[in-house]
Amino acid sequence: MAATLTVWKFDTVHGAEGALGLLQRMQKEELITINDAAYVYWTEGRKKPKTQQLRSLAGVGALGGSFWGLLFGLIFFVPLLGMAMGAAMGAIMGSMSDVGIDDSFVRQVREQVTPGTSALFVMVSDVVVDKVLDEFKQTGATLLSTNLSNEQEAKLREAFADAE
Repeated sequence: MAATLTVWKFDTVHGAEGALGLLQRMQKEELITINDAAYVYWTEGRKKPKTQQLRSLAGVGALGGSFWGLLFGLIFFVPLLGMAMGAAMGAIMGSMSDVGIDDSFVRQVREQVTPGTSALFVMVSDVVVDKVLDEFKQTGATLLSTNLSNEQEAKLREAFADAE
């Protein structure tokens, strides 16, 4: 089964962190298989969010810190660098789109995860979709997601395996 990169946006700084218990419970109940996870929280008045990889939920972390670092960099930090990195960022975005993350996904997350909010990024497979969606609806989270095919997931793992 293909993996899905799911992004849950919360309207509070601590919402994503607060949902970790829910995620753990769903994994124990076999409603979801967590391949890797990370979250961001953005305190009001800060120029950029803080990020945290969740090794406790996903074990070693299938994708690793390089993937999360690059993804969060593209979403949250590149706009701060301006056009100076234009050509290099174009090449990186091209490689990210090869693994299922495109400009519209980056733009959507960037527009919705803003100061005063948080987001939970989870690479999942084997999801009981209805039950997981119902559980997260109760948290008040907003769902953003992009599906990755098996081929895209393999490319993603390959792209970041050597960077660790």
